[in-house]
Amino acid sequence: MTDAMREGILRNRPLASVVVNNHNYGRFLRDAIDSALAQTYTPLEVIVVDDGSTDDSRDVIASYGDRVLPVLKENGGQGSAFNAGFAASRGEVIVFLDADDVLLTTAVGRALELIAEPGVVKIHWPLWDIDASGRRTGGTQPAGALSEGDMRDTIILRGPLGANSSPTSGNAWSRRFLERVLPMPEREFAINSDAYLVTLAWIYGLVRIVAEPQALYRIHGENNFVSKPLGEKRQRQYEMYTRRCDALARHLLSMEVDFERWMLNGPFRWHERQVAAKLQIANIIPQGTRFILVDEDGWDEAGNREVVAGRYAVPFLERDGQYWGRPADDQMAIQDLDRLRAAGAAFIVFTWYCIWWLDEFPGLNRYLRTRYRCVLSTDLLVAFDLR
Repeated sequence: MTDAMREGILRNRPLASVVVNNHNYGRFLRDAIDSALAQTYTPLEVIVVDDGSTDDSRDVIASYGDRVLPVLKENGGQGSAFNAGFAASRGEVIVFLDADDVLLTTAVGRALELIAEPGVVKIHWPLWDIDASGRRTGGTQPAGALSEGDMRDTIILRGPLGANSSPTSGNAWSRRFLERVLPMPEREFAINSDAYLVTLAWIYGLVRIVAEPQALYRIHGENNFVSKPLGEKRQRQYEMYTRRCDALARHLLSMEVDFERWMLNGPFRWHERQVAAKLQIANIIPQGTRFILVDEDGWDEAGNREVVAGRYAVPFLERDGQYWGRPADDQMAIQDLDRLRAAGAAFIVFTWYCIWWLDEFPGLNRYLRTRYRCVLSTDLLVAFDLR
């Protein structure tokens, strides 16, 4: 290929932007910026938004000279950093990168391969967990399989948790989508700002997946969410979920939505509902029994599968004792059900936030109702006796 041909190809490729958002993460910031600059895709611009840091972050940014575009602002929260970074960007595809995370070199290129499809507003991928020093720990974010395709009707029916998405550094966004939803409300989304974009993407277009992890998610003890105690997480989940429902309803404009149903599908009075559900399980499932728990790993706290005393819960789908995500179709769901039943599972229980599976997988629903007895159907649980 001649230089002239190569230049012609580059001229016709869309510009991509990586927007690093930072507040007092100077100790990690260089890793993030270096990973943005190391992308194999060109043309690319790297924008670094510093949200009023008081550590050495601005010295780190200055050391890159004109290799990055700095946006230095007063502290206003992550939402304001997203807004400022997008306003400074020119790319047709934008990746927001948390300053404590790292992109793999192929992330932007893999996203650009898919986002050119008409109607696609977002590409997402899983992330490898790393510790503070950057060592892989073996885990991934998020838990469970990522959703894809046209999920608009599901989101309108079920609310913000109707689809599974990656955190901030696991997404690439089309500019045409961001122009419709940004600037975001900065006060409501001063933290967990990715939740605003993740919620709205599903109602504006298609979402595609890069199956292989394309970033590293750093867990270092000071993360805004993942490192918090469970009780604090639940409270923050409830507050953020309410804001996400509000944003979703606003963007659906005049369409009638079932806000109450959305709230019941979310982390609303989570602890009370979980305690009541566990009592119902104890009443129908004998001690010492293995049962399939369809909970999308929501009850697997600290890896404990004895979520009800004396009963062992098997995740669904399951691989090597771990939750494997949602099934791709009815056939996969039925095959895994039969496998787990043959291995000793005597019941299958759908939690209140997964009862929708019975609508999403009608073949599984028919299979269960024609072969097994439904022994419980409440607003908290639906259970079938597989014996």
